Amino acid sequence: MRIHIITLGCPKNEVDSEMMAVLLTQAGHQTVAERERADVLLVNTCGFIEPARQEAYELLDELASSKRSRQSLVVTGCLAQRRCDEICARFPVDAVVGAQAWPRIVEVVGQLERRQRRVVALTPTAANLVASVQRHATRGRTAYLKIADGCDAACAYCAIPLIKGEQRSKPAADILREARELAAEDVAELVLIAQDTTAYGRDLPSAPDLAALVRRLDAEVKGLAWQRLLYAYPNHVTPELVAAMAETPSVCHYLDVPLQHGDPDVLRRMRRPHNVQQIHDMLGALRQAMPDVVLRSTFIVGFPGETEHEFQGLLDVLTEVRFDKMGVFQFSPEEGTPAYDMPGQVAAELKQERYDRAMTLQQGISAEINAGLIGQRLEVLIEAVEDGLSVGRSYRDAPEIDGVVIIPAELEEGAFVEVEVTAADEYDLTAQPL
Repeated sequence: MRIHIITLGCPKNEVDSEMMAVLLTQAGHQTVAERERADVLLVNTCGFIEPARQEAYELLDELASSKRSRQSLVVTGCLAQRRCDEICARFPVDAVVGAQAWPRIVEVVGQLERRQRRVVALTPTAANLVASVQRHATRGRTAYLKIADGCDAACAYCAIPLIKGEQRSKPAADILREARELAAEDVAELVLIAQDTTAYGRDLPSAPDLAALVRRLDAEVKGLAWQRLLYAYPNHVTPELVAAMAETPSVCHYLDVPLQHGDPDVLRRMRRPHNVQQIHDMLGALRQAMPDVVLRSTFIVGFPGETEHEFQGLLDVLTEVRFDKMGVFQFSPEEGTPAYDMPGQVAAELKQERYDRAMTLQQGISAEINAGLIGQRLEVLIEAVEDGLSVGRSYRDAPEIDGVVIIPAELEEGAFVEVEVTAADEYDLTAQPL
């Protein structure tokens, strides 16, 4: 059968989609880029927060009204795991496959091929099938490499543990094997991802950690130019990891550390690390070890009970720390989480107003930081070339998350090029090749 895959949500979903594509191809099916040619439309959804759910519902509405009569519609991912009954009631779907059950996709497509009635698969298959599939998603010379899945944290607002289950780390030998295969295919940047990359290895018998893993990747994988670390938990950024980042040539001086808030009382209600001084010390240690380190974080505004004073505490942290990159989410009540029916729910209008204030403050900070880069030299990975322009990223920018470097010249796609920054705004840089 011909299958067209649409992926919504974070890079972890991109990895799951590519793994499903591998399984389907191995089973004799074909993935196609054109929706019109497909026998199966497969939508890998995100269900983390309400805007993500609405994006998925809008797409499913569109597909349901435009698909051919004999095209099958399959919904997978987090939303499928969380809202199976709702999806089946609202949309003419042929199958629903949960976030932990993606290895059953061949079984499900086989049932659809035999024209069976609606198929629901929410439970995972045997672990050996998961281990046999490469866990990465490749985009040009960049690959997302999933080193673990699931999460053991108990954040009051987060449904990920309910969807993904407990932390499950991939053995280091499997990660190294896959990284070598990717490097042999000319991948130059590995983006290591998990719900919490800094919890890597705690559930494995030998308890390897992220610091040891990045050192081994650097030493044992030839041709690897960049390693990039996303989704670090504040209390898990150890001195060993800081040292490994500073001392390992291929590790980008870039770390994404979602803090979620800046006020200790809100953090305590969130069930997050709430010793703000320890957080400052951790960020200070990163900057002391790597003066050029780029720090990214995400924050939630409008958490239940958030007062103006507590919100000001968040703004104060943004002003003091001066993150290079930042994202803000408005609190979304998730069924099954402690925060879902907490007292003191914040009105939608106030959440929007606080979101706007936080983003406006950060945009000014980011613009100032980027302006300070004018005249500096950066190494840029060229990712697109068209109409006299080249677009790429430096170590400062994670793919599909941060800004880009725009170069008014047609350079070689996939090449690393040294440039000098000539202009900047709050997100992107403009540069000339050297």
